[in-house]
Amino acid sequence: MANYKLGKVINEGKTKKVYELLNDPTLCLLESKDRITAGDGVKSHALEGKATISTSTTIKVFGLLNQAGIKTAYVKSAGPKSFIAKKCDMIPIEWVTRRQATGSFLKRHPGVPEGYRFNPPLQETFFKDDANHDPQWSDEQIISADFQLGGRKIMKDEVDIMKRTTVVIFEILERAWTVRNSSLIDMKIEFGVDSDGEILLADIIDSDSWRLWPSGDKKQMKDKQVYRDLSNVTQQSLETVKCNFKWVEEQLDYVIEAPTPLVVILMGSPSDEGHCREIAKHATALGLKPQLRVCSAHKGTEETLNILAEYEGSGENVVLIAVAGRSNGLGPVLSGNTVLPVINCPPLKSDNIERSVWSSLDVPSGLGCTTVIHPEAAALAAAQIHAMQNHLVWARLRAKQLSNFINLKRADVELRKL
Repeated sequence: MANYKLGKVINEGKTKKVYELLNDPTLCLLESKDRITAGDGVKSHALEGKATISTSTTIKVFGLLNQAGIKTAYVKSAGPKSFIAKKCDMIPIEWVTRRQATGSFLKRHPGVPEGYRFNPPLQETFFKDDANHDPQWSDEQIISADFQLGGRKIMKDEVDIMKRTTVVIFEILERAWTVRNSSLIDMKIEFGVDSDGEILLADIIDSDSWRLWPSGDKKQMKDKQVYRDLSNVTQQSLETVKCNFKWVEEQLDYVIEAPTPLVVILMGSPSDEGHCREIAKHATALGLKPQLRVCSAHKGTEETLNILAEYEGSGENVVLIAVAGRSNGLGPVLSGNTVLPVINCPPLKSDNIERSVWSSLDVPSGLGCTTVIHPEAAALAAAQIHAMQNHLVWARLRAKQLSNFINLKRADVELRKL
């Protein structure tokens, strides 16, 4: 905090304070309190140590989402109980995503059994109004509220973007928690509009924000529902709640990290280096570790097989991309001698397009190498294979799909103005 000077309290809630930063009006500081509440604040208790656990949990979750490519307000840590974020005008809506039916959903939808699974996840919205117990709102109600925040009017396009983003965030965290054999049942998040008019995931995400069931077992729940269910709150029961929250914070250390998977780009000739480096650039952006090699299946078959043996015996998860044109023997030779995935991505030139594509497509029977044309497509195909075992690569792919959706939305909005 040496470089920041705290100003007045912008907002104070039941479990946090938000301060302005005098030397940067675009930022603020969020400080958590040692307090736990439920039932719109009707139930409330001091809980020493909760602020530190909540802040650490939030920082780890936002770090994972930022790494994936989700736009958030989080900037950096500012001590054990606080962090710096972009200053946002908060949209007064809670965005809830559910994978399984439980809690308030069952009360609102009698007849639905607990544990009913929503595929795709169910998305709901609630207007933040403690006095009226946060009533559920429709898209039409949000749009009709005519919210003007951060110089931006919240209309259908903004609602569509936030709905899609909410589900993607849930899916990324749901996938991440499977690493610890835990089921993310539901969660709530909030959005804000920053000084640039950008809609960002904001506020705090901690064990107050979700239901988390280890091994998918409700009896082992580690979230705030344990506190909600307490009919007699004692110091011992509060310690149990805090231990649960601490367990979640510690487990996140295993969730926010994963090995960087390897993609080996083998070129049949050094003249193909430019094409291969383009593949490597896209692979790096998706969280892969590219490695370039030169070998010729025609001119140096034995050496090609020796290189292949290196990666088969490495113990790493590896995807191979074969870059060879004209008469592509590289992809088929690799595919015929390994169970590792092989992707052909021939370097196309104006004088050999048909031959290069055809030699990569028309492979002998019994071979499973696939063919793509563009370097980005090769990197994406490799990432999709790795994403089956690597939740961080999966998250980057999901965030990229979200980015594509948002960019199309923005382009459509701009064209409608013409």
